[in-house]
Amino acid sequence: MRTATVTRNTLETQITVMLNLDGTGQGRFETGVPFLDHMMDQIARHGLIDLDVKAVGDLHIDAHHTVEDIGITLGQAFARAIGDKKGIRRYGHAYVPLDEALSRVVIDLSGRPGLVYHVDYTRASIGQFDVDLFSEFFHGFVNHSMVTLHIDNLRGHNSHHQAETIFKAFGRALRMACEHDERMAGITPSTKGTLSI
Repeated sequence: MRTATVTRNTLETQITVMLNLDGTGQGRFETGVPFLDHMMDQIARHGLIDLDVKAVGDLHIDAHHTVEDIGITLGQAFARAIGDKKGIRRYGHAYVPLDEALSRVVIDLSGRPGLVYHVDYTRASIGQFDVDLFSEFFHGFVNHSMVTLHIDNLRGHNSHHQAETIFKAFGRALRMACEHDERMAGITPSTKGTLSI
């Protein structure tokens, strides 16, 4: 099993992430940010990743530090769990619709951090959640998981649907990229011979 547990403590947040890339989609989330919990559940269920996230943050200020630091810690846990990347597909992609909304996510487990994020939310917030924080979450993830990630919301007018299609597509793309490819057994899928910087 490709698993990892990472704890990250700062003066602003205390976060523990446990994940199993070869799980069954089980998730437990206690972050104090309910809509983020809902989105991370999409990652777990659609990525077939067992994911347990506990966070205590300075929510009396706002959710920014908590959301960003969860992305960072999740990225660190992913980087540890994926290991040397031998025999994996490396690339993953998914298109996911939800009613009128459609999003595309493409990922490369490249060893190089990069985020291209094209999402024009139709509202500034979903309930109490500031949609700008999704960008912070994904920036934190890519910078610490060392992956290249392209996220495009292709259409949608309901911001909840826009966000949900993004996270579902992210989970499915991640699942595809992490899958073992029998034809690549023992091989690093790179002409460089490495997928680290």
